[in-house]
Amino acid sequence: MQQMIFEYIENYDNRMRKHSTLGYLSPVNFK
Repeated sequence: MQQMIFEYIENYDNRMRKHSTLGYLSPVNFK
């Protein structure tokens, strides 16, 4: 259960966080 929560937070955070190195595009939009 704890692993699932960690993976959910990790995946959500990776999608939502804006990366200045990618010109403020999220990793999903950069692909």
